[in-house]
Amino acid sequence: MTPFLSPPTRLYLLRHAKSGWAEPGGRDFDRTLSDAGFAEAELVADAAADRGYRPELVVSSTARRCRQTFDAFGRAFPGLEEVRFVDELYNAPADTYLELLGATRGVQSLMLIGHNPAMEEVLAHLCGHEVVGRTIPEGYPTSGLAVLEGADKTWALKDFLIG
Repeated sequence: MTPFLSPPTRLYLLRHAKSGWAEPGGRDFDRTLSDAGFAEAELVADAAADRGYRPELVVSSTARRCRQTFDAFGRAFPGLEEVRFVDELYNAPADTYLELLGATRGVQSLMLIGHNPAMEEVLAHLCGHEVVGRTIPEGYPTSGLAVLEGADKTWALKDFLIG
């Protein structure tokens, strides 16, 4: 008999840090963080560490700027071992992120690192458009980290950090 594995009760939604423009002839997927983006990523990772926001599992887009954003969290949380890089999160609709959340079991806290507009749409789907409008009226910022608590279809925004 398979034991019941519960879904996460804490969710971290992290938009990648500010990136530079693609090199001439380069792909969007390969864009790197700008100098400001590296600084943003370090700031938000350190703020998350200071507040004890340590995910058990990180699932990130494979885009270079998302991997580089994760690197800052790896430094802020030594020993963070459960990391999965998923191709499907690059240029994906919010439904892909929500399906991944729905399929995740056996961890108490999950961090998704990805892209806009999907991050903002996921936050709106889970917490409501009114919460999004109040919290980030100008849109989901780069290095924005939403901290949600709840489960399944009942989520509440606990905190929002900006790098």
